This record gives sequence, structure tokens and C-alpha cells, in this order.
Amino acid sequence: MTIRRHSQVAQAAYHDLVSRLMDDAVSDIRGTPTARQIGGKTYWYDRFRVGTDIHEKYLGEATPELLTRLERFRDLKEERAGRKRERARLVRLLRSERYLGLDGATGSLIAAFAKTGTFTLGGVLVGTTAFRLYEGELGLRLSLDQTAMTNDIDIASFERLSLAIGDTVDPALNDVLGAFDFAPVPSIEKSRVWRWRQSNSETLVEFLTPSFNEKENIKDLPALGVSAQSLHHLNYLIGEPLQAAAVYREGILVRIPRPERYAIHKLIVSNRRKAGPESLKSRKDLLQAEILIEVLAEDRPSDLADAYEDAMSRGPRWRNHIEQSLARSPAAREFLKSVQ
Repeated sequence: MTIRRHSQVAQAAYHDLVSRLMDDAVSDIRGTPTARQIGGKTYWYDRFRVGTDIHEKYLGEATPELLTRLERFRDLKEERAGRKRERARLVRLLRSERYLGLDGATGSLIAAFAKTGTFTLGGVLVGTTAFRLYEGELGLRLSLDQTAMTNDIDIASFERLSLAIGDTVDPALNDVLGAFDFAPVPSIEKSRVWRWRQSNSETLVEFLTPSFNEKENIKDLPALGVSAQSLHHLNYLIGEPLQAAAVYREGILVRIPRPERYAIHKLIVSNRRKAGPESLKSRKDLLQAEILIEVLAEDRPSDLADAYEDAMSRGPRWRNHIEQSLARSPAAREFLKSVQ
């Protein structure tokens, strides 16, 4: 297939937008940035007083980027209004460059999730909504048929991280979803809700988490205040996620899987579909994998090779799913051979 690219101007604007959104993420600090050691890792919190009570708001796991911004948080706070205007300008530029962006319904819901702290508190966008955001990360010019347009939103998170954070979304996601006319979809475990359906559009919002045992059961995500369907192979997908910008209004800061992991994971998922490898969803999975594998083989061959070798080393089931999908996609197989 022919890979089309956005201009260098558009790619620079996208990465500038991500940087400014990350600046904003620490400009709301009300008190003193405080580090806590949990399970051998360092996490940062905004520690502040409300009356006689001390509160802590989760800021994120310690990274060089976060530490740099924490050192400048007072300056970033003062620059916030100007930064919002600049973000709006960057989004206009990206739209003029024909970035797909998010439609109003999806964008407004993801913006509402972001305001609650969903993505700060461990949530990672997965599925087609995440795939569309690789347009910015990789400079791809995607078309609607390539993205297999869907309004469904899937959010994944690690159960252990959710337990360790010690903070929760505010307001509750159930209230946010209710405001957008979503109702819980009954599950086998009646007290545990992991998916919601919108009454006027049939759009689904689903929460997912990795499964580390034979069963794919329902687990709780305390930080997000919801339950989640556990799935095999998902830990591979959402490990070390990226910060990304959704093109909507002045931009929304979210987290998405690394593109090389998304590509290999889609090979696995395509073969795992219960409806079979020739189903519409399976073919969509394979198409998304093919697009990413082709561009990554050219732009980030080492990342693609590492992700492929990692997945293949995880056992015979992993290898079988990948090999079965590659048997249906000779082009993807050749691109993967070229980076080994």
C-alpha cells in the first residue's frame, strides 16, 4: 500500500501541541510537588491543604520530562492563558493540514474523561480511537476507510497501578457517562460494570485490564472507579504508553500504546477474534497492523524489531497468533523480515 505523509510543518505543530499540553498538566498544581516511593517506583503528587485536611492529587510516575516541568510549574502556571491560545492556533493548523481529528461526540467525551484525571491516573486509550492518533505521532495521512471509523471508546489500565496510586477520578466516571446519556450494560457479575452503551447512538465505552492468569474475568480499577474486563496480551500493549494529543478544540492530552506494540498486538487480536479471521473486525485489525508495520519498518525499524522479538519470546500461543495473521499478510511478513 502507499503510505502518505503529513508535511513537516504539520508534524512539528503536532509535537509542539503535545509539549504544550504536557506543560498544562502540571500548571494546576495547588500546593507542593511531593514524591512517594511505591513498589520500588517514584510517583509524584500535588500535596495541598483544604481547611485542616491535607490532600494529594496524583501527577504521574517520575520521568525526566515530568521532573523538568515540576521545576518550572510556577512559570507554567503564569503562562497558561497564552499557552491555551497557542494550542488553539496549532489545532487550527493541523485541521488545515487535513488531520482527521475527533468528531464532536467522541471529542467531547474524551475531553470529559481527561478532566476527571482518567489518563493521568493510568488510563490508556486503545482500539481504533488510539489508532487514529498515530496520525500525529508518526506523521501519517490517514483516510477514513483506513481507520475503519467507529465511535466506540476503549480505555485500558493496569489493576496494580490503579491500586497503588491512592487517588481517584473526580467526578466519578459513572456520573460523566450518565451526563452523556450512557447506561451500564449488565454483566455476569451484576455489581461490576465495565461497559456502557449510549442510548441514542449505540456507541460503547469499555474498560479493560490485563489478565495474568488463565481466566479473563472482571476486575476492579480503584483509581478509575470502574470495573474492567481482563484480557490476555493486554499487558504487552499498554506497557510504557506514550503521551499524545487528540485534535479537538484546544487539544486533549491522552495516553496511547506505543505504535510498534499496537501493530504486533493487532496481529494477535486479529487471529483471536471469536468470529474468525475473515470477520470484518479481524480484517480491520490486520489492516491497522499492516499500515503501522510498513511505516515503522521505514521510520523506526529497531523499535519494530524489538517489539516483534519481545512478543515472539512470550510463548507458543503468542507466536501462533502472530504467525497465523502473518500468513494472511505476506506484505507485513516481509516488512518484519526486513528489520530483523
